[in-house]
Amino acid sequence: MTPASTSPLAAAAVVPTNLSSFSRCPPRRLPRVSCLAAPERGGGNASNAPPAPPQQPRWRAAVSAALAAAVVAASMPAYADLNRFEAEQRGEFGIGSAAQFGSADLKKAVHVNENFRRANFTSADMRESDFSGSTFNGAYLEKAVAYKANFTGADLSDTLMDRMVLNEANLTNAVLVRSVLTRSDLGGAIIEGADFSDAVIDLPQKQALCKYASGTNPITGVSTRKSLGCGNSRRNAYGSPSSPLLSAPPQKLLDRDGFCDPATGMCDAN
Repeated sequence: MTPASTSPLAAAAVVPTNLSSFSRCPPRRLPRVSCLAAPERGGGNASNAPPAPPQQPRWRAAVSAALAAAVVAASMPAYADLNRFEAEQRGEFGIGSAAQFGSADLKKAVHVNENFRRANFTSADMRESDFSGSTFNGAYLEKAVAYKANFTGADLSDTLMDRMVLNEANLTNAVLVRSVLTRSDLGGAIIEGADFSDAVIDLPQKQALCKYASGTNPITGVSTRKSLGCGNSRRNAYGSPSSPLLSAPPQKLLDRDGFCDPATGMCDAN
């Protein structure tokens, strides 16, 4: 009797014929593979990376954007009401900081007896507008065009009015104390009763105004000619100590103390 072979080759040749019992996936479900191979340990390849998170559908992003737009649109009327309230109250604490008219078109506008304290009118077009009796204390009017504008009885004290066009403007009884009018054009302006005390005005402009200045301001009681320093040889030739050098006359007009030299014959503008 021939003994049975115990060779490893012979053992490996013995293969079971029924493979269905060793298959984890049914044959009919092979197109839809649902079994996952166990990841190899210590491989260090791409199979060790966690699976990518599933992407959200596009409709969710669209819904989120629509909801955000709806929230912004719903809040806009509230901000509009707040801005309108601040404009009506002339800003926080009523100091006028909310009145913004920079580069605004205010031609022939009527704003009588209104409060424009600390308002901004930089480069605004104010031609032939009516601001009589209004308050501009501390306002900004640089480079504004106020041709034939009416400022009768207006408070323009402590305002910045440099490079402003005031041709034929009506400044009757207006208060322009400590206002800055450097490089501004007041040709033909009506200044009867206006108070220019300590205002910064270019000397040629001041001399032109002194030729026809008259009246007394009803609020301050100061004469217009006196406020301009007309005929006062001892008044500082700069108009005020804070006037820039561009307002100073040529050096030959000044004496050693910085006042207009009477010997030049140009101190009194009558």
